[in-house]
Amino acid sequence: MLKRVTVPSLFAPPAYSHASVVEAGTRLALLAGSVPLDADGELVGPGDPVRQAEQVIANLGEQLRAVDSDFEHVAYTDVYVVSADPAVLSEVWKVVEASRLSVGPHSSTLLGVACLGYPGQLVEITATAVIPGPGGDDGA
Repeated sequence: MLKRVTVPSLFAPPAYSHASVVEAGTRLALLAGSVPLDADGELVGPGDPVRQAEQVIANLGEQLRAVDSDFEHVAYTDVYVVSADPAVLSEVWKVVEASRLSVGPHSSTLLGVACLGYPGQLVEITATAVIPGPGGDDGA
């Protein structure tokens, strides 16, 4: 079971919850960082963090489908953006908000970082998701 918690005594978060609680016995998928590479391993959107975020979200959707889950069952993400500019982080977050990830809303951390693993890579998202269904019914 997946329960999303927004704490009334804290600042109301935009499009995410303060916590996600998963009961024991629920199947979880711990996903490696989704990156802005196409199926041929080519970087998508060089120099464009918004385009890269869109590709990262698309790739994350593929990862989730491969483990029989989806955006609505994501409990937690870390969103990494190569930038120290809050405006750039905000533009990437708008892509996250526009995705089905905000339906939950899931718990998330948005971080500005110095660099990521691939040359020219500006965005990466790691995720933890519940696998719904037999043995993984989340009740969300």
